[in-house]
Amino acid sequence: MKVLPPLPPEIALDPLLHQWLLEDLGRGDRTTDAILSGSYSAGVAELRLKQDGVVAGLPLLERVFQKLDSQAVVKLFAQEGELVCAGTTIVTIEGSLAALLMGERVALNLVMRLGGIATLTRRYVDQIADLPTQLVDTRKTTPGLRSLEKYATAVGGAQNHRFGLDDAVMIKDNHIVAAGGIAIAIQRVRQVSPFVLAIEVETEDLEQVKEAVAHGADIIMLDNMAIAQMKEAVAYIRGKNPRIKIEASGNVTLSNLRPIAETGVDFVSTSAPITQATWLDLSLRIL
Repeated sequence: MKVLPPLPPEIALDPLLHQWLLEDLGRGDRTTDAILSGSYSAGVAELRLKQDGVVAGLPLLERVFQKLDSQAVVKLFAQEGELVCAGTTIVTIEGSLAALLMGERVALNLVMRLGGIATLTRRYVDQIADLPTQLVDTRKTTPGLRSLEKYATAVGGAQNHRFGLDDAVMIKDNHIVAAGGIAIAIQRVRQVSPFVLAIEVETEDLEQVKEAVAHGADIIMLDNMAIAQMKEAVAYIRGKNPRIKIEASGNVTLSNLRPIAETGVDFVSTSAPITQATWLDLSLRIL
């Protein structure tokens, strides 16, 4: 059974949901307030897929409606990470009509956005499912939505790369220039970093790979290398220190993902499942 990644805890998630509901509700839902005239009416709504896709974000949907109606009952007919066919009802919500009408847009926005990311991620993951290489995401995320967008890639089957600059040390091309070389960059980082933080170095050619290996990098990224050059780099690293993890990155697409993975790298990182995902088409209807 697939183990799903954890969502942010409620203490972190609730302020976000509260902010997003306030953004939509403003000074009040004029349409709903006028139609219901402040009276309580119960209702039932269903959420249905309009296209095939991987479901993601259902716990968020449930939380949205329960913030508007603490007695709302959300019944799930699909699981997070499940590939569901178009036309399938995946959720029903029972609660006040006011809550159903006021929470519809925020709940749908979240499930449509995260479902789109999870669906595209699954396509990437399926391309290399029979290989030991793992797909990982990047920090190219929508400001304010990183934790949820990375959650969606994990629901789709990818692994999360670092969430922020404090998660791990990654010495990129601009760091190398600023420090004056890979050797001095690794030396300075090692002097001040906790021992539990891995040190990753981004490399662009075989000479940089050799320098990163020589100075004890824990992870070496092969950035925008041609397939032949990547194979040579992998062979060199494995021959010198098989414990070093190898990541490939740069302009990864569905068409070149598998050839990259077949070079023998441990990870392929790409922003595409987040930056290129379209929203999953869903509809919510009150019954």
